[in-house]
Amino acid sequence: MSTPTGPASGLPVRMPRPRQSGRHRRPEPVVAPEGAPALVLAVPGAPGPAVRSLAEEVISIARSELPGLHARIGYLDSTEAEAAEYPTLEAVLAHTAAERVARVEQARAAGREAADPQGPAAVVVPLLAGPDSALIRRIRQAVMDSRAAAELTDVLGPHPLLAEGLHVRLSEAGLARADRARLFTVATAADGIILATVGGEEAVQAAGITGMLLAARLAVPVMAAALDQEGAIAAMAAQLRGSGSAQLAVAPYLIGPEVTDGLLDAAAKEAECSVAEALGAYPAIGKLVLSKYAAALGITPQPQGSPAH
Repeated sequence: MSTPTGPASGLPVRMPRPRQSGRHRRPEPVVAPEGAPALVLAVPGAPGPAVRSLAEEVISIARSELPGLHARIGYLDSTEAEAAEYPTLEAVLAHTAAERVARVEQARAAGREAADPQGPAAVVVPLLAGPDSALIRRIRQAVMDSRAAAELTDVLGPHPLLAEGLHVRLSEAGLARADRARLFTVATAADGIILATVGGEEAVQAAGITGMLLAARLAVPVMAAALDQEGAIAAMAAQLRGSGSAQLAVAPYLIGPEVTDGLLDAAAKEAECSVAEALGAYPAIGKLVLSKYAAALGITPQPQGSPAH
């Protein structure tokens, strides 16, 4: 039994937890401003269930990082017959513009603060690891044709998180050690890596930046080559073998939908190389998509679970 001066001997008492303050206090969660432009993911390549699943997972990761995020998926290569199931980027942007006006009006009618309805209706983020001028031109044209006020961001790379993703995909295929700190080797580990990209010379140069980061992680030579240039992967394989690498692997510097089915496997077979999976919906892809969106709006999402400073 408790007494006026405290608990009875030997009995625990539940005390109120002191309010945290200072650098280790729990941060106030950052949420998307009400009526903020939508994040519209521009997905290249032929649409289908696998591509939609990948895009939805990327969007899910972005939403988990920024609660309240209004996000949509627009397909660059959806045909008229597929549009009901896989809406075109142009149609998604047009619908998003009208939808945003309604959301802002509803928020203001309810007395809530909302974004400026005259601002951009959407921030379009290309689902591309590296630059591809032909695809970017098509995305920009779709934005113009939609007549929606939208801002187009840059592609996701080069970025250290993509080097991390490439490392993980190589380790999943048994082509690299999963952890640099572990003092064991993988019998099938490659001693030379070819980063396969699409988009011509500009894409190869951009992939080369991420390649340097990957080389530092793996301590093996990493070179980039264009998958959409006939014989380029095989030529790079010959160059690496000529410099002493014997066991080569192709690491796709690709999300996945932007490359034609079979092209990657055919190039790897021609070059007599093992091949890892594309980056796909690796968690860093969703985070990079959100970072492009957030940078366009000038907001900084707080990583979930991290302390405020």
